[in-house]
Amino acid sequence: MPKHESYISSSSNPRVKEWAKLSERKYREREGKFLLEGIHLVKEALLADWPLAHVVYDAGVGIPEELQAFAEGEGDAIEAGGSAPSWIPASPEVIARCTQAETPQPVFAVARKRPPADGDKLFDRESGLIVALDGVQDPGNVGTILRSASACAASAVVLGRGTADLYNPKTLRATMGALFHVPVLEGDLTKLLPEARERGMAAAGTSLQAARSCYDYDFRRGVWLVFGSEGGGMSAEVSAHVEDNLIIPMTGRAESLNVAMAATVLLFEAQRQRRFS
Repeated sequence: MPKHESYISSSSNPRVKEWAKLSERKYREREGKFLLEGIHLVKEALLADWPLAHVVYDAGVGIPEELQAFAEGEGDAIEAGGSAPSWIPASPEVIARCTQAETPQPVFAVARKRPPADGDKLFDRESGLIVALDGVQDPGNVGTILRSASACAASAVVLGRGTADLYNPKTLRATMGALFHVPVLEGDLTKLLPEARERGMAAAGTSLQAARSCYDYDFRRGVWLVFGSEGGGMSAEVSAHVEDNLIIPMTGRAESLNVAMAATVLLFEAQRQRRFS
């Protein structure tokens, strides 16, 4: 049965102080933990059997209805997600200290980081679909790209140098739980892309100066989709390893798409060719 702990009232409690520190990247990296805010993310983590240490909820509100089956250890919930965190009632002050969303959240979880994804997923020349981010700095864009990658059954997402932290609260909110369903790892794209090409995979990116339409490109083979920073695009070092530059045709009036929108267009075109053509 799930473990239920005693009520925590003070935001000065030593455990609360440790949890609150996880809002900073250096503490997340040191402790190997991060925070999940809100009912949806906590439920998705439980369903995916993500390793959770604690679920902390507003004692005045009680355990949210959507999470009660997990807290009570009911059969269907345990089969759907076998995580067994401790459940801790807390005061609104504790909740407020450990969460950052503008709208108050009635629950948060202390989650453990999983080991990096298996690197072998990156080099499937027959059907691998890899999303690589080169210096994408906005957490919302990174989270949205992960969400689209998960929706299109991408093989993995690689976070290159300068990309926003996966466990930033804004990134996590933008993923809407996609983090739990698509493998993610950090890597040096200047080393990984040449290896992918040596193994017979293609590498494609978007460019407003390209002549080739993304709708004329063959996404059915193993391919890396590489996206650069919001302001400057791909770095010169990474761009040197991307042989196929594509343009997303626009028949209306728009100068460009942001990186999350561009990634979504290419991912869904790859899905269309692979599954629905």
